[in-house]
Amino acid sequence: MSAQDEIDDSSAPLIEHLAELRTRLIRSVLAFVVAMIACFTVAEPILNFLAQPIADVLRTRGENPQLIFTAPQEKFFVLIRISVIGGFALSFPVIAHQLWRFVAPGLYKSERNAFLPFIVSSPLLFLLGAAFAHFIVTPLAMNFFIGFSDAIPALVDILSGQGLDEIVVLPETQELRTVFLGSVRESLDLSLKFILAFGLCFQLPVLLTLMGKAGLVSARGLRDVRKYAIVGILVLAALVTPPDVVTQIILFTVVYALYEVSIFLVARVERKRTEELRAEGILGEDEELYDYSDDLPGDVPPEDGTKRP
Repeated sequence: MSAQDEIDDSSAPLIEHLAELRTRLIRSVLAFVVAMIACFTVAEPILNFLAQPIADVLRTRGENPQLIFTAPQEKFFVLIRISVIGGFALSFPVIAHQLWRFVAPGLYKSERNAFLPFIVSSPLLFLLGAAFAHFIVTPLAMNFFIGFSDAIPALVDILSGQGLDEIVVLPETQELRTVFLGSVRESLDLSLKFILAFGLCFQLPVLLTLMGKAGLVSARGLRDVRKYAIVGILVLAALVTPPDVVTQIILFTVVYALYEVSIFLVARVERKRTEELRAEGILGEDEELYDYSDDLPGDVPPEDGTKRP
């Protein structure tokens, strides 16, 4: 075992570990509560920000950009939900730090150095996926869903300034139309689902690279299953996006690009591991631990009996 792989000397009995775990949990909960209260003070602007794609679509259609609530407590609990989600996002660095401080003493130094970049990159990639969902996917989805009503003959027209209960039936010679009156809760749920789905999709490079470090996947194996990955990504795009070809193509392109980036990162991990084994004398200068000579899909294994992982 090399010197860099020595475990931290701060060993402690079980009772001390439990006491430390309690301390870390208390600090994490306090950070979450403080962040949640802070988010509740600005929950209304956050709600307006999340509803901005719907408002832009309604303005483009010449309609009044507003959402309604159908129960007295609906908006209050919507603001509470925003506060909880925002509080967790805001306190996540503190929670992750406390978790890392508890787990790190039990890891080798090389393991700590390997996991630290992923702890930093994972929330950044989630934010990137959330931004992609909010600024690109959600407007396209809202435009499709709200615009779909144009294809259906309207039955009622709500005159401006007369309230929601004042319905006027137009003459038989004139077509009627429907008006979108979006619920605050349901509109927010749809926006949050897109943000969560795309935020998790953007974790693909982190997940596959960690699995590559653990030896569970290889760049060669990811290339060999590329055609199955394409089918899986197409199915994912059809499930998490509206039946809009443009949105599905955008999601497929982004997730497939992340898959190719994951192959590149796993290949880098394999090359680095090969160089470390050569430095330790386990592998010779002409020996290769992995075969990454070609990147084309559907390539045929060599006929000389060379083993590939």
